[in-house]
Amino acid sequence: MGTLIVSATLVLVVMGFSDHVLWLAAVALLFLYVRYGRTGESTSAASSNGAPAGGSAGRTDTSYRAYRDRRDRQAKWERRYRRERPLEARRQERQK
Repeated sequence: MGTLIVSATLVLVVMGFSDHVLWLAAVALLFLYVRYGRTGESTSAASSNGAPAGGSAGRTDTSYRAYRDRRDRQAKWERRYRRERPLEARRQERQK
């Protein structure tokens, strides 16, 4: 897939000498490929973790890890809030 994108980009650049809009298309193609198209890194990371090397296995693993990090960060802030403001924390608990 990567060689196809690179060759299409080269064709767009060569054709872009007569029409500069094609250069913009080549840049957009490269941007989209770098942003959304490369799955080799996440698949290799997933297979090194012992997960199956499926197409979405790496993406699911990283999104769950991000979710866990956000959840842990939120819990840390909530504990800190309860520790630093015990009266407000008790008032909120009574309202629930």
